[in-house]
Amino acid sequence: MEPVERDLLRTLLTRERVLSLGVLVDGKPVVGVLPFLALGDQGSLLVHASRLARHSKGIFPGAAFGAAIQAPDDPARDPLRLPRFTFEGRVEALSDGPETQGTREAWVARFESAAMTVELGDFSFWRLRIESGRLIVGFGRALNIGQSQLEDALTAR
Repeated sequence: MEPVERDLLRTLLTRERVLSLGVLVDGKPVVGVLPFLALGDQGSLLVHASRLARHSKGIFPGAAFGAAIQAPDDPARDPLRLPRFTFEGRVEALSDGPETQGTREAWVARFESAAMTVELGDFSFWRLRIESGRLIVGFGRALNIGQSQLEDALTAR
């Protein structure tokens, strides 16, 4: 991966704030839109979801998911050339403990309005462990992204 592509991936993972998450619920595909936080060198993303949401029934330890993060749409741009990162992996539970307090603080620092939701009992944090993905740089330009490229994008300066 070239530095410009690495920087594009890092930008999508650190500047964009929502992702589309696809999961299976009762054997049927369900998509939700969730805020996310990249977890540095861990090659994963953090989401905070309410158990009341339909897509949350498909978010549990070991569950498979597919997701997408894209650059903002702009009427002046060709939508086929919008940079995006599509990926898949497995859901992991976040253990309750000291790690959770740091997670809450990082979450509220990124999403100030979430100060209330991190205290609600129906919301839980989940780690989306990315196993593989595709970085679409533009029309006809795509790269396979594995764990090492993902970690490189999240830790490179």
